[in-house]
Amino acid sequence: MSEQFTKADRKIIEYITNNTEMFLFSSIGEFAKQLDLSEATVSRFVRHVGCRDYKELKRLVMRQNAVEGPAAKLAATLNDDTDFSLEQWFRRQQQYLEKTLEGMGGEEFDRAAELILSARRIFIHAKSASASMGQLLFFRLRRLGFDTVLLPSGGSEVLEGLVQAQKGDVVIMFSFSKVSAEGRIILRHEPEAGYRTVSFSSRTFAPQEERADVNLYVYRGEEREYHTMTAAAALVDALVVALSRSMGSDSARNLTKLHRMKKRYM
Repeated sequence: MSEQFTKADRKIIEYITNNTEMFLFSSIGEFAKQLDLSEATVSRFVRHVGCRDYKELKRLVMRQNAVEGPAAKLAATLNDDTDFSLEQWFRRQQQYLEKTLEGMGGEEFDRAAELILSARRIFIHAKSASASMGQLLFFRLRRLGFDTVLLPSGGSEVLEGLVQAQKGDVVIMFSFSKVSAEGRIILRHEPEAGYRTVSFSSRTFAPQEERADVNLYVYRGEEREYHTMTAAAALVDALVVALSRSMGSDSARNLTKLHRMKKRYM
């Protein structure tokens, strides 16, 4: 079939082969300009290889090249059937929130709140993209008066922090798509140290050795889509509001004390 390709077709194939990710993020106009071709020439190539339109060509390239990583996930989201708009994106996030609620249910959520309320100290571990969620939860819990420790993301410093956790403490970990090496250490050390564990996870099933005492399900998108933190942030805030409600006047007392100190010293 190669002899049926024109000189322009071969130019397009060579560019896509050597610059796959650049191609996936280019509009048809940008792509044509990069190769010094007309959009009509690119469109003819698209039909020549059996694709309905330029977006379908991108999906074909992704399937055939098994493109992976953050760039591939973002490209898959951008190449969805619908054009991107703020409204469309917010509608999608609403679906993610609904799927999170369906996948988790209230029982695990209530158990997580009970563990945190009764904890002597709370340790939080989050790394990479989930570090923002760890920081958010740390900030919220500290404001409510919980004795909270934010563990380093990696290295031996994780162990230096984790060695302080003991019976009566709770370790909260963010392990959305898989349990990190540090997360595995947290789970393996739990029986010896005696603390309890809570995990934010995007998996509906995990082997026993990768499960925490309480697992909070978060839907962040399909495997090869761009993974958002919308549902994770909503779940963190929901947990904080539930804790505040259970604490009653104690939560208001802590926040009021903080407010007065800010007015006095800041």
